[in-house]
Amino acid sequence: MLGILTEEQVMIRDMARQFARDKLTQGAADRESAGRIETDIIEEMGQLGFLGMTVPEEMGGVGADYVSYALALMEIAAGDGAVSTMMSVHNAPFCAILQTFANKTQQDAWLNPAATGAFIGCFALTEPGTGTDAAAIKTRAVRTNDGYVLNGSKQFITSARIGGATIVFAVTDPAAGKKGISAFYLEQGSPGFFVAEPERKLGQKASDTCALTFEDLKVDAGALIGTEGQGLQIALSSLEAGRIGIASQSVGMAQAALDYAMVYALERQTFGKPIFEHQAVAFRLADMDAQIEAARQLVLYAARLKDLGQPCLREASIAKLTASQMAERVVSDAIQTLGGYGYLSEFPLERIYRDARVCQIYEGTSDVQRINISRDLKRRYLQ
Repeated sequence: MLGILTEEQVMIRDMARQFARDKLTQGAADRESAGRIETDIIEEMGQLGFLGMTVPEEMGGVGADYVSYALALMEIAAGDGAVSTMMSVHNAPFCAILQTFANKTQQDAWLNPAATGAFIGCFALTEPGTGTDAAAIKTRAVRTNDGYVLNGSKQFITSARIGGATIVFAVTDPAAGKKGISAFYLEQGSPGFFVAEPERKLGQKASDTCALTFEDLKVDAGALIGTEGQGLQIALSSLEAGRIGIASQSVGMAQAALDYAMVYALERQTFGKPIFEHQAVAFRLADMDAQIEAARQLVLYAARLKDLGQPCLREASIAKLTASQMAERVVSDAIQTLGGYGYLSEFPLERIYRDARVCQIYEGTSDVQRINISRDLKRRYLQ
């Protein structure tokens, strides 16, 4: 790997690995019990540049490439999947959208502080009943003399409780269909902006996921991102980066599971030797390692294409589909390696197994990834 990665990429990966080992791994269980990510963790991540990784330096970020971003997310996820989710959503789509579509005034006011970790950003597209069908959203933004008035609700919004601002999508022209959706920058705490209690979830409990409600929420015209009717384009613009992020998380959590299983397999003895010396166990662990490495390379390939400015929706979809499904299998096999201990909450695999499951759901379900891949497949064969 050292011959493939640049010195900067290795440095960023190693910095993220050290931070995860020093600050995330040991506190992951307590973080889950508390249901929140500590403020000092978020502040340190901002100081280290993890909250504005691909944002150019002149916009407040560190200007890293997407390969570095993927490598860092893998390491953060290995330490705590919930923290990596916060990091992923904040970087892309939140910062990525502001970097691409916000004007200079908006970037100075919003992106610069976000990229330095001054606050956490959220992305609010999904609504009750309109998860995958993004064009069917109901939240409405009505034009007034000096801005807009928003009414509606959003569902499953990551970091909504701890967030400082949210990019919200609303219908500005109902007659225009999917071309009548617009994007707005809203600050949490504004009158008419309500955040519900965090959802009770299977995993990633430290990453708060909440519903949002807007009741006659007044925003000025300067809150509009891009132009009216550009909302769906804006929402879909960060699909590649978002899916690279979730695929990276999947690889990181799976790698952590393999690491725990290997330590156990080399220490636990049966019939006078470590269980790793039994072929059934060794072959299971070898298969886990092979699956993780295959997924890792798919993620890094998609990230390299992104860095080259080439379209990579197919490659990002393949990476996310493969890595997210791989993670569930690998963590399950890690639990099997530990036997009864792997099933106990005192050991980390039980939490990692629950944390990894959502990777097949958010940023586009596995079926959505298959739709993207099959469409590209059809296009190539009909050319």
